[in-house]
Amino acid sequence: MNSPSATGSSPSGPGGAPRALRLGPRSIAALALTSATGVVAFGWPLLADSASGLAHSRDAPWLFAALLPLLLAVVVATIADTGMDAKAVAMLGVLAAAGAALRPLGAGTAGLEPMFFLIVLSGRVLGPGFGFVLGALSMFAGALLTGGAGPWMPFQMLTMGWVAMGAGLLPGAERLRGRPELLMLALYGAVSALLYGLVMNLQGWPYIAGLGSGISFVPGDPVPENLARFLTYVLATSLGWDLPRATLTVVLVLTLGSTVLRALRRATRRAAFDAAPAFVPQGAARQPAPGTGTAGREA
Repeated sequence: MNSPSATGSSPSGPGGAPRALRLGPRSIAALALTSATGVVAFGWPLLADSASGLAHSRDAPWLFAALLPLLLAVVVATIADTGMDAKAVAMLGVLAAAGAALRPLGAGTAGLEPMFFLIVLSGRVLGPGFGFVLGALSMFAGALLTGGAGPWMPFQMLTMGWVAMGAGLLPGAERLRGRPELLMLALYGAVSALLYGLVMNLQGWPYIAGLGSGISFVPGDPVPENLARFLTYVLATSLGWDLPRATLTVVLVLTLGSTVLRALRRATRRAAFDAAPAFVPQGAARQPAPGTGTAGREA
């Protein structure tokens, strides 16, 4: 009879560095469904009739109710595809708490949000599926800490999930290390911080832009015309918040990124999420170590 040993081996890249958790077919399907739901939630006002009278303040509770089971589906699918266990769930909770704790340090003041750099680095190390759930949960917990819960919260959860998922999809997860990796992550952090503001503006713009102005949303107008007004609105109102967020993310990635990446990879390697049990013969498992057998005792 064989018995499993207490150790396993986790897939790793050069130098024993752990790989980001790869997406399997179930994870891809769950992420695609969740992202499609988010795209519809963000974009439907552009297609709404001028007499619809709907607003995100009314659809946000429904989106939040749909988002929670979708996030659970992503977690379950990732576990099924990669073999993650309770250790991965524990790490998810720790990193989500850390991300939420960083949010009050900026709380969006002048666009400064230090949690961005941690979400980007965590998504890089832990993969797109894990990263998507981490980003969404971090934003949810951060909103509770800062009192920022409102109709915008489920949209923030989706957008931050996309930020972390994108970091997990960046190339070179197994080979790229050192300064080149930090530069790539800093560039991605800057771009994702700007895109975060762009997407979140789409959530609020149809309802808060000044009526009758050249940058207002006009219900029922052709989509290209409304998008042109939207881009003008973003340039006029949002860059003052988005550029500081992007700049802070770049600075934190370049200064603290190497240390944080090492810590995350060390924790992932020790957790051995993908460890496969090794089986050894039962008799061999009980053999004494050299020098400690009968001869050793007689000596």
